[in-house]
Amino acid sequence: MLPVLNMKLVFNVLLIVVPFILLLHVSYHSTIAPLLASGQDGSRGISALKNLFPSWKKDYIKQVYVRPPPWSDSLPTIYAITPTYYRSVQKADLTRMSNTLLHVANLHWIVVEDSDRKSVLVSRLLEKTGLNYTHLNVHVAEKLNSRGSGQRNLALKWLRDNFRLNDSNAGVVYFADDDNTYSLELFDEMRYTKNVSVWPVAFAGGVRYESCKVDASGKVSGWDVQFAPNRPFAIDMAGFAVSLQLILSKPDVYFRIHGIPGGYQETRFLGDLVTLSDLEPKAANCTEVLVWHTRTQNPTLLKTFGDPNVET
Repeated sequence: MLPVLNMKLVFNVLLIVVPFILLLHVSYHSTIAPLLASGQDGSRGISALKNLFPSWKKDYIKQVYVRPPPWSDSLPTIYAITPTYYRSVQKADLTRMSNTLLHVANLHWIVVEDSDRKSVLVSRLLEKTGLNYTHLNVHVAEKLNSRGSGQRNLALKWLRDNFRLNDSNAGVVYFADDDNTYSLELFDEMRYTKNVSVWPVAFAGGVRYESCKVDASGKVSGWDVQFAPNRPFAIDMAGFAVSLQLILSKPDVYFRIHGIPGGYQETRFLGDLVTLSDLEPKAANCTEVLVWHTRTQNPTLLKTFGDPNVET
């Protein structure tokens, strides 16, 4: 009885498999093979195959770049302010950052170039991302050593010019440099900021991470840092976010450029907005690292090699 059952099983399998193989054989020779036969290396055949789908490249680009999450009226908007300047790794840094921001819902990217005019490189990159963005530019003299604060100030002015206090504009402002590394969790943490939210930053101030100290009541009581620990707000630029309404309510508060030593711009800016008790610790009461102060190394390049017109 058992051999008979096995024979029936084999027969049933053949009834399914053989027609499928014949179908593939006919389909290949009737459609694909003539295309590939037009060139021995297959290149002309592949080109002919692409001609069957004239929009293949356009559709592919759209799928790769234009796919941020759908906009939601119920979510506060995150305004990510990114100063940028020309260097050999600028496009690489902005590309990596845009790939992160594509996964963040309700995000408006404000990119501000340190230049007299908007560059073709940045303009083209932003257009391809599919992100909701604003592209600005302002050049700040090198002698001022503003470390991007001139660009941040222009972005703050843009926000104040385009939004009004007490309008239904729930949102948060984050100063996101283009060379940092961001966890997607970070944006969820900051989204509902009431005044100023804070969290640790890795690889800042010459240590593994800088953080805030949180007391038993859940309030920020101090700073766990090595560099200038007595600063009222001893925090890295990547370690805080500010409510849009708070920014709008203090129209004269900007980053100070003149006479401010490096590492003190953040503390002066926050000191003009809030007190220590107003801070909202995030990232599990400042015990988790969700942003890294990374820097892309500028490569040593042979300037005479390659086509200078190829954008990198």
